[in-house]
Amino acid sequence: MLKCVVAEDEALLRAELVAQLREAAPDLDLVAVCEDGASALEAIAEHQPQFAFLDIRMPGISGLEVAAALAEASPQTQVVFVTAYEQHALDAFERGAVDYLLKPVAPERLAATLTRLRARMGHGGPDPRLLDSLLRQLGHSAPAKAPPLAWITASRGQETRLIMVEDVVYFQSDAKYTVVMTADGEALLRTPLRELLAVLDPAMFRQVHRSTIVNMRAVASVARDEAGRGRIRLKSRPETLTVSQAFMSLFRNM
Repeated sequence: MLKCVVAEDEALLRAELVAQLREAAPDLDLVAVCEDGASALEAIAEHQPQFAFLDIRMPGISGLEVAAALAEASPQTQVVFVTAYEQHALDAFERGAVDYLLKPVAPERLAATLTRLRARMGHGGPDPRLLDSLLRQLGHSAPAKAPPLAWITASRGQETRLIMVEDVVYFQSDAKYTVVMTADGEALLRTPLRELLAVLDPAMFRQVHRSTIVNMRAVASVARDEAGRGRIRLKSRPETLTVSQAFMSLFRNM
């Protein structure tokens, strides 16, 4: 069977796309159904699927950024972007000859896309240069976002602290809580990483592991080990942070 990964952050749309794929292509093995870009990137790196259906706008790592990382993580994977962009923005996809599905997904459009994907199997995934161009073009057509989060309140023992986001070294999920680590110690949040990713400044914070978001201004260096995983050395903390192998491709320009 052909392996496929689906990534869509809206639960109802995710379930609908999965149902459509199962009806249109019974030979597809949906090895992972993800609700964010980080999970999708790790799943694709692990399963090496033939196909990936990626929502463009997801918290943290977008579908376009996941696809750009696949040149290293899973170069043979054929990518389809699932988008709610208006028609005037879709010429960016047409010029790049990249497959896309417009929400809500029409069954006949999905069938035609699956036919094209099968025909291109063995020819490698999308050209990273085209994806970089798409990122730039779609950035101009995307609606303005709310200003990123500037401060948070987190608990340390019996005390509630106000912490400026720029002072956070990293966030790390820990059972029911999210650890907020600063230069002088840790505090706890109940907000999950996925919700934080939607409101943090993407120019400052980057997800490096399923359970870790790091402030790039707090990073001293990144080194790759023999297994392809990364280790981040921090400027103001003694511990190091692990970068999943799938996420190392996001550090190509460092």
